[in-house]
Amino acid sequence: MSVALLFKVGLPCLFIASVLFVHFRGQARLPLLRQTFNYSALFTPYNSLMYLFSSTPSRPYVERRDFPELDLLRDNWQTIREEALALFDEGYIRAALHDNEAGFGSFFKKGWKRFYLTWYDGPLPSARTLCPNTVELLGRLPCVKGAMFALLPGGSHLNPHRDPFAGSLRYHLGLATPNSDACRIYVDGRPYAWRDGEDVMFDETYVHWVRNESEVTRVILFCDIERPLPTPLRQINRWVSGTLGRATAPQNVEGERVGAINRAYGTFKRGGDRIGAQIKRFKRRFPWAYKVLKPVLAVLLLVLLYRWIVG
Repeated sequence: MSVALLFKVGLPCLFIASVLFVHFRGQARLPLLRQTFNYSALFTPYNSLMYLFSSTPSRPYVERRDFPELDLLRDNWQTIREEALALFDEGYIRAALHDNEAGFGSFFKKGWKRFYLTWYDGPLPSARTLCPNTVELLGRLPCVKGAMFALLPGGSHLNPHRDPFAGSLRYHLGLATPNSDACRIYVDGRPYAWRDGEDVMFDETYVHWVRNESEVTRVILFCDIERPLPTPLRQINRWVSGTLGRATAPQNVEGERVGAINRAYGTFKRGGDRIGAQIKRFKRRFPWAYKVLKPVLAVLLLVLLYRWIVG
C-alpha cells in the first residue's frame, strides 16, 4: 500500500474512531449526528491523546485535592466575591459587546454573562483595574490559563453540550449562589449544587448542562486549569492551548484586543443571523424536508472537507 493511499484511508478512519471514542465516553451523550458534525469533533483526535496520557483519571469529576495550589482561591473566596459583586452592581458582568465570542456565544441567549479576568496571554487590562486582588491571586497560579466571573440568572438553564478542547480541566468556585440544590450542574448526568465558598473540578469535555431553578442569580469564579500531562505532551499542549487562547482572546470593554477566531465569528454571526432566519422559516414550512436535508448536507460537507484535505 502506498503512503498516499495509506494517508487517504487512515485519516478518515482515525477521525471516525476518535469521534466514536469521545461519543461513547461516559454515560450522557449528544446525538451521534450532532457530535460528528459539531465543531468540537475537529478536536477529537487531539482530545483522545489528552485522555490517554492525562495524569488525572478519566472521570466526569476530578479530585479537587489533587490540585492543592487551588486552595489559594478557595481560602480567599470572600475577597474574590467582593470584587465580583462590585462588578455585578456596576454592570460589567455582561454578554459580549459585539456578539464576537465563539466559545460561549450560544450561552448569552439564556441570560448567561461573564467578565474575563485572565485569558492565556495574561490578565485583561480592565480586570487589572477593576478587580486587582483577584487578578493578583490568579497570577500566583501558573496552572490557571483562563478565568472569568460567570453569572446565570434564576430560572435559566444551559443546554447539554461538551466543550471542544481537552487540554484543560474546569474549576468552579461558588461566590454568590442560591446555596440550593435547585441550582446545579450535571456532568455526565451527575449533579453538583454550588455553594458559597465551595469549589469543584470537572472534565468539561464530558456532556454537561446547567439548571438554575431558583429565583436567585448564581455568580461563580470559572477557571480553565492546565491538564496534568507527561513532559513532552505538556509542552505540546501549552503551545496548542496558547495558540488557541490568543486566537480566541475576548474583551470586557471597548479597546481590548479580540482574537482572530472571535473577530471572524462576530463577522459571520452578523451575516449568519439573516441566513439563520431564512433557514428557520424553511424549517417551519417544510419540517420533513428539513429533517432529510440536514444529514444529507452534513455528509456532503464532510466529504468535501475530506477531499480538500487529501487533495
